[in-house]
Amino acid sequence: MPERILVAVAWPYANGSIHLGQAAGAYLPADIFARYHRLKGNDVAMVSGSDSHGTPVTLAAENRGVSAEVVVEEYHAEFLDNWRRLGISFDLFTSTHTENHHAVAQDVFLRLLKNGYIYKDAMSQPYCEKDSRFLADRYVGGRCPHCNFDGARGDQCDNCGRTLDPEDLIGMACRLCGSPPVIRETEHFFLKLSAFESKLLEWARKQTHWRANVANFTVSYLEGGLHDRAITRDIEWGIPVPLDGYDGKRIYVWFEAVIGYLSAT
Repeated sequence: MPERILVAVAWPYANGSIHLGQAAGAYLPADIFARYHRLKGNDVAMVSGSDSHGTPVTLAAENRGVSAEVVVEEYHAEFLDNWRRLGISFDLFTSTHTENHHAVAQDVFLRLLKNGYIYKDAMSQPYCEKDSRFLADRYVGGRCPHCNFDGARGDQCDNCGRTLDPEDLIGMACRLCGSPPVIRETEHFFLKLSAFESKLLEWARKQTHWRANVANFTVSYLEGGLHDRAITRDIEWGIPVPLDGYDGKRIYVWFEAVIGYLSAT
């Protein structure tokens, strides 16, 4: 009897071109795996798409003086051309900027909220007085407090890989104008990741078929503890929060983009 095989491939940010390392490391191996299972007669769904929201896209748009939608459409078309010329055989290469994905992501948000896994809370966030705006994570730069890398972002340090909050940065500055932001309170929605920690850890320890480095990293990460994270941002580009009174907030790309595997499939 044929198996049903889901091949969930990395979603490239629609703010720059695919480079050879990405093609060789992520897309070619997935294509080989999908083709193998199709030859075996299995029912394959190989899905991915352009990661269309979030600050990488809005930063690229602002640097070029165009709308975020222009940037997304340009790179999405380029990605499709890449796959055609490389012969990468997606069953669906879509985008997170579709009505279908918006509906599925909002549905997941509302279901988690209804079941008590999303809650509202106030949080401190950088605010640029010169630009009169709250600054999402990637709009803030500075020095990493862990490895001293002087190019860390407000969400993570690309040098040591640590997850960060903007206030963790040393010499925090607005990446648009360079001025130091002030910290103001704003209300956001938080995902209760802590509620899933023990179940995920129990499940991960049972995955004996994983490669040793993958298993060790995953278990070690979970043993370090999962912390609740804000999953909304004060930005205009992205999936709207599906509740009245939150017109200026969008669902954070790190929450909604991974839902793309579900919405695409």
